[in-house]
Amino acid sequence: MRNQEKDAIEMEKKRNTILEESFRLFSEKGIDPVSYADIANVCGYGTTTLHRYFPTKLDLVVAVSTWCWGRFWESNKKRRRNPSLSGMTAAEIFEYYLDSFLELYRNGKPLLRFNQYFNIYVRSADPDSSDLGSYLGMIDSMLNTFHIIYEKAQKDGTVRTDVPEQEMFSVTLHLMLAAATRYAVGLVYVPEEGYDPEGELTLLKEMLMNRYCTNAAPGSPIIYRKMRLSQLKEV
Repeated sequence: MRNQEKDAIEMEKKRNTILEESFRLFSEKGIDPVSYADIANVCGYGTTTLHRYFPTKLDLVVAVSTWCWGRFWESNKKRRRNPSLSGMTAAEIFEYYLDSFLELYRNGKPLLRFNQYFNIYVRSADPDSSDLGSYLGMIDSMLNTFHIIYEKAQKDGTVRTDVPEQEMFSVTLHLMLAAATRYAVGLVYVPEEGYDPEGELTLLKEMLMNRYCTNAAPGSPIIYRKMRLSQLKEV
């Protein structure tokens, strides 16, 4: 009788090897040029084994994206001043969230390159939501974390709540991720005297902090301070 626990460990090991090697190849070469045969060759498995774990290439690509982003966000949690985020203001959590994209640029350039290829591949594959289930679940977990900022802001007033939560999440995610990705893949204007990618990302972060933090937090926009003061006077 086979040892089921040992078999499960071996299967998980094979799955992780496939994910790791697929991520490495995809981030270096792009997704379309890499075949199952290429991945099988570097993993030391047959293509039949790959198909057993991931029946289609889209299944594999989505699994790789979910896996690598999940690893990054778990590692990124170690930067939190408080693991549960309790004791932190909405503005402090918002800054931690924005700093995550600087951390991604510093230590996650392969992930940024892969994500660029992932977006192109998924758009051409035109999947439905059921094909992207695990990936969308990962996005939902990010939304849930961002929701904590909004809930805290309703109590401590350090982040604006007159802006819809989904809008704030979308704007900050797209601006920070797009900028970090362009720097990572080199799609930028380079002046003769050079440029400072981290400095420019930090400036973008500060602009977003100034846009969305209130008079109760450093760097709040003057217009919003005046609006808040006017509201308080009316009360």
